[in-house]
Amino acid sequence: SPGFAGLFLSKDVPGANNIGPIRFLQKKNIGPIIHDGEVFASDVVTCVGQIIGIVVADTHDNAKAAANKVNVKYSELPAILSIEEAIKAGSFHPHTTRCLSKGDVELCFASNTCDKVIEGEVQVGGQEHFYMEPQCTLVWPVDSGNEIHMISSTQAPHTHQKYVANVLGLPLSKVVCKTKRIGGGFGGKETRSVIFAAAASVASYCLRRPVKIVLDRDVDMMTTGQRHSFLGKYKVGFTNDGKILALDLEIYNNGGNTLDLSLAVLEHAMLESENVYDIPNIRASGKVCFTNFPSNTAFRGFGGPQGMLIAENWIHHMATELRRSPEEIKELNLHSDGTVLYYGQLLQNCMIHSVWDELKASSNFVEARKAVNVFNSNNRWRKRGIAMVPTKFGISFTTKFMNQAGALVQVYTDGTVLVTHGGVEMGQGLHTKIAQVAASSLDIPLSCVFIAETSTDKVPSASPTAASASSDLYGAAVLNACQQIKARMEPIASRGNHKSFAELAEACYMEWVDLSAHGFYITPDIGFDWNAGKGTPFNYFTYGAAFAEVEIDTLTGDFHTRKADIVMDLGYSINPAIDIGQIEGAFIQGLGWAAMEELKWGDDNHKWIRPGHLFTRGPCSYKIPSVNDIPLNFKVSLLKGVPNPKAIHSSKAVGEPPFFLASSVLFAIKDAITAARAEEGHLDWFPLDNPATPERIRMACVDSITKKFASVYYRPKLSV
Repeated sequence: SPGFAGLFLSKDVPGANNIGPIRFLQKKNIGPIIHDGEVFASDVVTCVGQIIGIVVADTHDNAKAAANKVNVKYSELPAILSIEEAIKAGSFHPHTTRCLSKGDVELCFASNTCDKVIEGEVQVGGQEHFYMEPQCTLVWPVDSGNEIHMISSTQAPHTHQKYVANVLGLPLSKVVCKTKRIGGGFGGKETRSVIFAAAASVASYCLRRPVKIVLDRDVDMMTTGQRHSFLGKYKVGFTNDGKILALDLEIYNNGGNTLDLSLAVLEHAMLESENVYDIPNIRASGKVCFTNFPSNTAFRGFGGPQGMLIAENWIHHMATELRRSPEEIKELNLHSDGTVLYYGQLLQNCMIHSVWDELKASSNFVEARKAVNVFNSNNRWRKRGIAMVPTKFGISFTTKFMNQAGALVQVYTDGTVLVTHGGVEMGQGLHTKIAQVAASSLDIPLSCVFIAETSTDKVPSASPTAASASSDLYGAAVLNACQQIKARMEPIASRGNHKSFAELAEACYMEWVDLSAHGFYITPDIGFDWNAGKGTPFNYFTYGAAFAEVEIDTLTGDFHTRKADIVMDLGYSINPAIDIGQIEGAFIQGLGWAAMEELKWGDDNHKWIRPGHLFTRGPCSYKIPSVNDIPLNFKVSLLKGVPNPKAIHSSKAVGEPPFFLASSVLFAIKDAITAARAEEGHLDWFPLDNPATPERIRMACVDSITKKFASVYYRPKLSV
């Protein structure tokens, strides 16, 4: 084949072919280390899209042409292609059962305290990351292959360093990963990007040549995994007044063919599964399903949105049973300051009531309800709906050791400052906030602070840029380093004869003052014991609430968002412009998950998608929000005067918390559908799975047309 340079399979891996995140299991969170993935499949292929080798050529097109000439013979094996199939077959990843409880659920259900008890299930769809820059890595050998360097599009340079070293049989000190910036990540470049860096490193190491790999969009979507789909089964007991008394919850997520981060995602979903509601008796259990799909992975929210969406569904089910508005039920059961959550953490500085009340006023909710009712009474085939949704998002890595950060700050004699830290800039404004922290600490202009790149040979063992915690962690580490330098400069600065910071830096240098410092930070007073089911997994919580108004066409299922109003508690924002941009972006991405983006997988019953194959593997078939999907009236407000003593400069994390608020669009759609169904005399509960695509909206709006071929409870199939 033209330009062909080599084909590399599992037998060519110089070190260990195993790859996958470290999982801490069993007693006291210590146990076997699981590397259940492979760089190249060595024997059995457990999903469509699993990598068996890498073809290298002189150009991208020549490499693709050569790869197409490789013939592989497969023996077909039975496949598990849904959560329900996994449950029936008992197909779960080992050691992934989790349980949490508070109070006595069985006693509450058996007593006469519950006026009503409801049961149901919620299917939660997955989502593709669709970062604008696909997975890519450039690897090259140094010193005749004695060292390996790489530039990777990754949220976790240290993870790349660690696993490339493992695959090549090299010590960590001889592998360097650098990342200047990446074109989006959203969690999809936290662990799954390692596979492609490792594959390219094998080729580079064996050929002693630089190797670059850039995935085409369809290959990226077929191989890298997505947001986990979930199945939630609930039983809820409550009073006629709307007070929640008991919740019995089973949660399953679709882990795919390797464990990856699925257990941590399940754990986070369980920790967020009460959302913002006081529930005296809870029992929650969860399992990670093994299925024959590419391993699902981290995605903005990390299981939190799925857990909260299940909660909001049973809240709406309660409201239907009581013939009251969901907003009334929510407001009646909101957390308060001093609440002890069902896993033992004490709520401090709880702002959910303030956020809720401000949103209710700013959206003019009462008048909006009246206006929607008038519109719906005057229109048969177009309906409007409104909804308010609250959120409480825990901030910290739930794996304790990951809550640490390092930074290197160097002051030069011209008064400029070079900052290197372990976080990755991926469009979220992290470097800008870190530079602001350094500039304010040293009392110099922001223009004097420069952040070059993230590199494993500057700051070692950095945790991934994830969990919305990077500004907190690396900001505090940079502040620590700056404070060290300021303390060293103080004796000379106290003389007061320096006109500028540059003059001071020069004077310090001339008197042998070290102007370089390594800063370090750990998040204090956190930790969780899954055996006991109690602890403090989060440093603090970010609170928010959103109002949405939509209009649907009951005959086509089309909808548009007329209005979205968001209120967030972000403490004292370090950079409000960045934070508001993050809120807007998270909401629109969440809108895609809630109402637009659907992953279509084939199974044995599908007539034209082959089992285990992903049909929606590009922008032609997988639709993400565009400019036309942005709410016509879009408003974001930050709660004022509420400092956060738990984070850098009293700020709060913002990347993930607003994502779930887009479910307000989903429930506004459901509110509009409820109005349409009421005109047909159907007032009882009905499920509406996400994404609320035109098909689902249309079929839920029962009328004389749909009744000819479908039940009023028809539920279009969702790949879960």
